[in-house]
Amino acid sequence: VQLQASGGGLVQAGGSLRLSCAASVSIFNIAAVGWYRQAPGKQRELVAAFNRGGTISYADSVKGRFTISRDNAKNTMYLQMNSLKPEDTAVYYCNANLGWGTFWGQGTQVTVSS
Repeated sequence: VQLQASGGGLVQAGGSLRLSCAASVSIFNIAAVGWYRQAPGKQRELVAAFNRGGTISYADSVKGRFTISRDNAKNTMYLQMNSLKPEDTAVYYCNANLGWGTFWGQGTQVTVSS
């Protein structure tokens, strides 16, 4: 299983970005999948995720601003990020937990300027 994240970039505070995570195989309808981020000097943290039961979780810091979605037909997961803040600056990673293995994308840099 390979995950390819894309869509990061430099944006001003208040702006928007949409991240994409393409999988090499059809997994988004069977795995627990999500987005994580890691800022310099900080631990990697969960941003948003589809849980195995079909529920969605968001970090408190992004609730109301970020939306996770997926297109099973395209084997792609998205993270729509609105009202971006400088503290959202980080490398964003997509993740898939299939139970028998956990897979990570390569990360995409998001930089929000003030």
